[in-house]
Amino acid sequence: MYEIARRTLTLATEPPGEVTVAVGVPFEEPTGEWSCPYRIDGLAGWEHERKVTGVDSLQALELVLVTVRAALAGSHEFKEGLLRWEEEPGGRRAQTVQVTWDKTVDVAYIALKSELVPGEAVRQETVDDVVLDYGDSGELLGVELLNATTLLPSEMRV
Repeated sequence: MYEIARRTLTLATEPPGEVTVAVGVPFEEPTGEWSCPYRIDGLAGWEHERKVTGVDSLQALELVLVTVRAALAGSHEFKEGLLRWEEEPGGRRAQTVQVTWDKTVDVAYIALKSELVPGEAVRQETVDDVVLDYGDSGELLGVELLNATTLLPSEMRV
């Protein structure tokens, strides 16, 4: 795999470890589809090259980034709070949210954590066409947009 991107995360274990994510150059398959290889080293069960396939090179690259984020967020290490990477200058770092949009009823849900358990939202507040879901300790878990076509930014309505 010819790497085009790499990130090393810290595994806060004793002794400290590392998790390395590498993404390769998308390539065209004999079928005409495109694949993008990736590898995650340092998480149990991920220590071999994998690939994600899409209709073109850009979709394959987009899908591999989504897949890597999901793999990291779904890992035992992440759920236990052991997976970290250095903050960007100014203490800022992009965070992942999950957005689902049911176009038939024009409702979108923005989940602010990787796994919401049914019944975890114990309090809701509604403001116009926006419903805020809160957990039992007051943390914001998700945002429901009841008129998503109007409320979602155009780049999210693809």
